[in-house]
Amino acid sequence: MNILFGNLPLMQAAAGGGQMTTTILTFGLVFVIFYFLIIRPQNKKKKETAEMLKSLQKGDKIVTIGGIRGTIQSVKEETVTVKIDTNTKMVFSRSAISSVTERKSDRAAAAKRKPAEIEEDTEDGAEE
Repeated sequence: MNILFGNLPLMQAAAGGGQMTTTILTFGLVFVIFYFLIIRPQNKKKKETAEMLKSLQKGDKIVTIGGIRGTIQSVKEETVTVKIDTNTKMVFSRSAISSVTERKSDRAAAAKRKPAEIEEDTEDGAEE
């Protein structure tokens, strides 16, 4: 039996193989893999979401976690008022905002661009 499972570190520890170092290294390797595949990306996503929620401003187009789309009308410390339709406004908690689809500053920058620059961009895109 020891011949069959002699190369497996966990079986060595269970069978009293005395190779505790190999077992510890195996568990360490598993932890490192979990860190890079699960923990690190999760922390990165959490940080990006917190930054997005902190930078919300009036005029941004957003999507809530429930799928409601609208434009931010006012931003308070814990809540955001969103204009859904012409006469419809809803108040959401900041944490209910899933993503920002279009920033007000991006629209303003695009509006300031000269029409000639826009034409050049579309011509370049058509050639590719």
